[in-house]
Amino acid sequence: MQRILGIRIGRSRRIPIFLGLMATLIALLVAPHQVVAQVTAFKQAVAEAASRDQDIAAYYRTSDYAPIWTEANETQRGRRAALMAAITTAHLHGLPTARYDPEGLMEKLKNVRSPRDRGLAEVEMTRVFLQYARDIQSGVLIPSRIDKLIVRDVPYRDRQGYLKDFVTSDPMLFFRNLRPRTLEYNALMREKLRMEQLLAQGGWGPVVPATSVKPGEQGKNVIALRNRLISMGYLNRSNASSYDATMQQAVREFQRDHGLNEDGVAGSTTLAEMNKSVETRLKSVIVAMERERWMNIERGPRHILVNIPAFKVEIVDNGEVTFETRSVVGAAEDDRPTPEFSDMMEYIVINPTWTVPRSIVTKEYLPSMQRNANAAGHIDLIDGGGRVINRSSVNFSKYNARNFPFGMRQKPGNDNALGLVKFIFPNKYNIYLHDTPSKNLFSRDVRAFSHGCVRLADPFDFAYKLLAAQTDDPVGFFKAKLATKRETFVHLEVELPVHLIYRTAFTTPRGHTQYRADIYGRDARIWDALSKAGVALGDVQG
Repeated sequence: MQRILGIRIGRSRRIPIFLGLMATLIALLVAPHQVVAQVTAFKQAVAEAASRDQDIAAYYRTSDYAPIWTEANETQRGRRAALMAAITTAHLHGLPTARYDPEGLMEKLKNVRSPRDRGLAEVEMTRVFLQYARDIQSGVLIPSRIDKLIVRDVPYRDRQGYLKDFVTSDPMLFFRNLRPRTLEYNALMREKLRMEQLLAQGGWGPVVPATSVKPGEQGKNVIALRNRLISMGYLNRSNASSYDATMQQAVREFQRDHGLNEDGVAGSTTLAEMNKSVETRLKSVIVAMERERWMNIERGPRHILVNIPAFKVEIVDNGEVTFETRSVVGAAEDDRPTPEFSDMMEYIVINPTWTVPRSIVTKEYLPSMQRNANAAGHIDLIDGGGRVINRSSVNFSKYNARNFPFGMRQKPGNDNALGLVKFIFPNKYNIYLHDTPSKNLFSRDVRAFSHGCVRLADPFDFAYKLLAAQTDDPVGFFKAKLATKRETFVHLEVELPVHLIYRTAFTTPRGHTQYRADIYGRDARIWDALSKAGVALGDVQG
């Protein structure tokens, strides 16, 4: 036989070549069975590992267990590289890198020796991918578990949707687009890096060992104040040993950046803020980044921003603050703190009545009326039908907070607790913005005095700004309604998003970072939870 499979061969070479061709034929016959076995083992491993996560299991069933990560082709190599790059740099975003265990994941990939190993590694990569995607896009923590008054509706995305979108996207671009795309988030990232560098260098140096330092003073406390201001970037290097005009201006700038009255005096409140460590400020920044992830939503081209610990209300138009006013927020006690949420402002009430919340009626006014029936006499006592009740006909001593059958209502007027205008975004927490007759509170550094609602220092100007979108003469329109002394509802033709936020670290349009006190202790609780989740400040302490 001179030819085997159409190939002419010599006698001396016939047997080796024949055997080789036979081996090839056998391999061709056997290989498909091996491939099938390998595919089956891979799928079985994926199904087994994915069974612990409903979304992962559903995705792989739908895709017939097609691998996303673990094949040797260029596409899946790119996906692996993009995932590893994302999780190894998670610390830049204040995320818990250990949660994703990049070293362990890499080791698992290196140790793949069988289709089963590959299937287990495949699911582990998917699990890490989904964890990272949700963490960086919507936050590491669930807000309401940290504080019952953080009632923000976090925009969680569909987990299977992450996978479906990822396999049709450029991997690196997909990961870049997960994080909040706001200027604020980017600025906070820069501040985080700056604070980390300062921490590594030892921070701002010694604190000022005084309760107060006043202009005109000299001595060691003034030198300590000078050095602290220099290290914090508020004062140029100098050998000055007296509290002069230059130092006063530096103190004013510090006070401005920390929400304090800008009197240029380093009093106890100013020094308490100045003596806070870099580590403390870094924690505030990392918490602010987590909060920004909770609000990874479209906020509206025009919206109202209420920053609770900054005691400030802004109107923002296309990213620019076009109006700003001081505010008073809920007191840091019992059930009075202002909650955090977003809603839509629908209308303005000019000359509002005040229907006193039940909690205030029973906790504050009822005990007073039990001692003196005419207490809070400027507020009407009303029955369930809204009729005014003569107080002399009521035996207040027979009632308690549970069975008190009356309500209370204050007529419109200059002395009304809501002032002369309120701004309504209907919500189940009964929170709104309003005027107040207690104007003296707006001069305080800390302005947490209300029962939860937000009082405005400049409510008329705020109303004019809102009404300007629907009338050519907002001032005239508002004053005409006010002059009637009757309660008047004015609906906004375009409803506005209202976002009540809580930021102890936030940036200005110039890119500077300002800091505020954690008046409700919420940020401290968030940091504690982040720390327990694995977020760290780094190896350097200070």
